[in-house]
Amino acid sequence: MSAERHTEFPYAIEDLGLEDADRDAGHAEVYRDFVAIVRRLRRECPWDREQTHDSVKHLTIEEAFELVEAIDSGDSLEMQKELGDLFLHVLFHAHIAETEGTFDIGDVMRAEMTKLVRRHPHVFGDEVVGGTGDVLRNWEAIKQAERREAGKTETPPSALDGVPDALPALLRAERVQEKAAAVGFDFPTAEQAWEKVREESDEVLEAETPDALEDEIGDLLFAVVNYARLRGVVPENALRRTVGKFSDRFRSVEATVDLGVATLEEMDAAWHVAKARE
Repeated sequence: MSAERHTEFPYAIEDLGLEDADRDAGHAEVYRDFVAIVRRLRRECPWDREQTHDSVKHLTIEEAFELVEAIDSGDSLEMQKELGDLFLHVLFHAHIAETEGTFDIGDVMRAEMTKLVRRHPHVFGDEVVGGTGDVLRNWEAIKQAERREAGKTETPPSALDGVPDALPALLRAERVQEKAAAVGFDFPTAEQAWEKVREESDEVLEAETPDALEDEIGDLLFAVVNYARLRGVVPENALRRTVGKFSDRFRSVEATVDLGVATLEEMDAAWHVAKARE
C-alpha cells in the first residue's frame, strides 16, 4: 500500500466540541457489520470480485439519481433505501481501492473530516461570518488554497477550478456561474440577467445556420440559468419538476385518447383536462 496515504486526522477530537459523538457511537457496530458484508461479497461473489472503479461508476451515478428521485417523491422509506444503496457504493469503491493498495475507507473518512473542519473556521475556529454569503466565499477561498497546496490548479489558476466536466450541463452551468460570482463577476441584479435572456432569445431567432443556432440556444440556456440562480431557484430542480409534470400529464393524455388516431386538437384538449386536475 502507498506509504503516503496514511494521513492522520490533524485535529484533536476533544477540542472540536463534538457533542453528538457519544450519541452516534451506537452506530459503530452496524457500520462494522456493513463493512464486513461488503468485504465478504468481494471475496466470495464472482460478480463483486470482478468489479473495478470503472466498471461500476455508471451504477454509482445511477444510485445518486435514484436518491434524488426518492427525495423528490417525499417517500422517506424509499430515501432510506437509496441512501443505503449509495452508501454501499462508497464502501465498495473504498474496498476496491484497499485491495489495490491505494487507500481505504478510513482514509476516505479522515480526508473528508479534515476538509470539513478546515472549510468551516467559523464553526471549528475563530472566524466570524455575517451570513451564508461569507460562508460560501470563505469555502471557495479555502478550496482554492487547498488546490494550490496540492498542485492541482490550472496554469494559470482559475476561479473555475474544481467544477467537474462530467457534471450534467445544467448543473455545471450553475456551478461555473456561482464560482464566477464568488469573485465578483456577476450581474448586479436579476433584472439585468433577465435582459440578457431577452437578448439571447432574439439572437436565437436570428441564427442562420445549424451551428449558429446551437450556439445561440446554448447561450440562451446559460442566460436562463443565470437568471434562475439570481432569483434563488436551482435550475436543475426546476427543470426536473417541469419534466415530471409533463410526463404525468402526457400519461394522462395517453389514457384518455388513442394517440394513433387522435388529432392534435383532441390531444391538446385532453392535456388541458389533465392540467386542470392537478
